[in-house]
Amino acid sequence: MESSGLGPMKTEDQILQHSMLEDDPNDNSATNEEEKTKPRWGPYHKGAKELASLYSQGKRMQETVCSYIGITLMVVNLYFMGVHFQLAKITTIFLVAIAGIVTADFSSGFVHWMADTWGSVELPILGKNFIRPFREHHIDPTAITRHDFIETNGDNFMLTIPGLTYMTWNFCTQTNEQIQGNYYWFSYLYLLAIFVSLTNQIHKWSHTYFGLPRWVTILQDLHIILPKRHHRIHHVAPHETYFCITTGWLNFPLEKLKFWITLEYLIELFSGCRPRADDFKWAQKRE
Repeated sequence: MESSGLGPMKTEDQILQHSMLEDDPNDNSATNEEEKTKPRWGPYHKGAKELASLYSQGKRMQETVCSYIGITLMVVNLYFMGVHFQLAKITTIFLVAIAGIVTADFSSGFVHWMADTWGSVELPILGKNFIRPFREHHIDPTAITRHDFIETNGDNFMLTIPGLTYMTWNFCTQTNEQIQGNYYWFSYLYLLAIFVSLTNQIHKWSHTYFGLPRWVTILQDLHIILPKRHHRIHHVAPHETYFCITTGWLNFPLEKLKFWITLEYLIELFSGCRPRADDFKWAQKRE
């Protein structure tokens, strides 16, 4: 696939074959001695080490606070959802819950695409705090597997706080009749919040090849959450496809529609900004 313009797409098998060749430790196709002795990516890559060092105590505090608030709001809202649950609504609740999961998958793709493709680590506030992890992940995809629960999920919990707060306020201030009238909407919001909060954990599992609980690997095999093989397609340079990382359900249809590459083409056409320029800059860093 071309990085700009509406060029031809590679098939999934072609991309996966390329990915497997790139990941093969026995591949001796380096073009010079430097590439043979210095890793192209991983924790010892200069760019990866520099990006990892930018993780600050202030960022850690923000992630910790957001994690505790998000989890607390989820527990509170689960209680209210249980109190007001009616078995007769189960089929419709299931359908709107699926809609929440699909929305979470698209949202994960859009945020992932934005942070991967545009912006810079040098941007005030956003750069070091929110774009930096995406740059690090492309240079050192295994870094996420070494992150603890807070670093992995803190930002995703932050995104759920407004919606969960809105739900809690309504449960505490509305009558039972009003709550029943809005219950489908609340079901949608709740499942959306759950899957948004789990997105980075699911993403982490897609990079974890040892020690996963059996129930996680079953969910991956059933493609209820993001499978490892499916996500590897995104990690073929220049990381321009398969951005959805919650379930990955939308990746194939969005790719067939050339959704992301069309957006990039239009943005580059009207703004002159080249997609993934900052990502490429960090990848090129050498000792």
